[in-house]
Amino acid sequence: MSPPDRSFSENVRVAVADPQLRRAMHHVKEGFIGKRAKAAARLPEFETLRDAARDIKDHTLAHLDLYLERYEAEVTGRGGHVHWCAGPAEARAAILDICRQAGARTVTKGKSMIGEEIDINAHLEAAGMMPVETDLGEYIVQMRHERPSHIIAPAVHLTKDLIEADFRAQHRQFPADRSLSEVPELVDEARQVLRQRFLDADVGITGANFLVAETGSSIIVTNEGNGDLTQILPRVHIVIASLEKMVPTLEDAATILRVLARSATGQEFSTYTTVSTGPKRPDDVDGPEVYHVILLDNGRSDLLDGPFREILRCIRCGACINHCPVYHAIGGHAYGSVYPGPIGAVLTPALEGIEAAADLPEASTFCGRCEAVCPMRIPLPKLLRHWRERAFERRVTPKTVRAGIGVWAFFAQRPALYGFATGLAARLLGMLGGRRGRIARLPLAGGWTRFRDLPAPEGQTFRSQWATRGAARKGQRS
Repeated sequence: MSPPDRSFSENVRVAVADPQLRRAMHHVKEGFIGKRAKAAARLPEFETLRDAARDIKDHTLAHLDLYLERYEAEVTGRGGHVHWCAGPAEARAAILDICRQAGARTVTKGKSMIGEEIDINAHLEAAGMMPVETDLGEYIVQMRHERPSHIIAPAVHLTKDLIEADFRAQHRQFPADRSLSEVPELVDEARQVLRQRFLDADVGITGANFLVAETGSSIIVTNEGNGDLTQILPRVHIVIASLEKMVPTLEDAATILRVLARSATGQEFSTYTTVSTGPKRPDDVDGPEVYHVILLDNGRSDLLDGPFREILRCIRCGACINHCPVYHAIGGHAYGSVYPGPIGAVLTPALEGIEAAADLPEASTFCGRCEAVCPMRIPLPKLLRHWRERAFERRVTPKTVRAGIGVWAFFAQRPALYGFATGLAARLLGMLGGRRGRIARLPLAGGWTRFRDLPAPEGQTFRSQWATRGAARKGQRS
């Protein structure tokens, strides 16, 4: 996690100068992108499923109050308990109270972004309990006292050499001369450490990919099976989820699951898809004796009737992050928030306020790749533009930016003057480019030319070319 007193621009400068981070980010570009493309190509109805998934979530959000009430009734009818929490403080208090009632000393956790959002680990530690992340990536970042740098691959910012060094420093109970040069050896060692933690746990906490209104069920998808052990071995199981994870039926969940894994990791389906429905019944051989659900709002209700409603369709697959060129360059920690990448650039201002996160909507090239691959067809560039507009209206953007936009607006409202100024600028830049056609240094563009040359204009401006071609077409018609 980036230091709280460091700005986004400072985080970015540190990130782009980190050679280890660049090596690690190479795996994101090489791995996730190609696998998703192949998985989508193997499923002829993939685009149709994206439409169906979008429609399911839109319908659910339009009637969210009814489905939430139905869900609560189903959970309580099966012996579970539902806790409605307006914000992180209420959620933390509810979880701590449940853990204290259970006399918990060790709490195992499955991967959950809501857990990160409410910062539950630090809260439990302050109360004298030991939270243990059981997802391998989460276990590694917890060991390093960091936040996840990715929604589905928490330790993607690390190389194998760094992880090996951490294991040797933390796992002193194993022989010093053991081999940890291969990934299976690292996984096996983590398994040995975590196995006893699973058995010791008094409470298990998992997130939820989906909450199902018709059955009161929670659904998680994992590739390691740690989520199953987290929720069936301890006496108490706590599910933490935000309101928008709701879907009406198991059939609806199954439809969205068909695009989730393909978009996230390029798999046909995740290795484990686990459905939990209340505490164990008298004839069940395993499962928790006590079942709680923490339902977190934290600003989601405010988004339902506004321009950012579509962000609530997100299923946390990470596809937008995997395809974002900005994320490839700076990694996840540079964003300084729980949610990185395009999804974070839209969601974080909603959770923390645009005044606290004004830089994040600017961290986009607007290339559109995030929207193109989103399985829920969320128009992320449009939502980023909304935040930029709101930041400008509230005078959150820097004075230099507002002044620059003011100058542009002055010319744009005077077409003749705009045409003259842009034409003159194009000719001057063309002269500066010379035979090379590139400009190495340019006043007011140092942020660009410090790392790359600026291509010099060639010939007419777009407006003049459009006018010339338009006149030619008009002449042909006459």
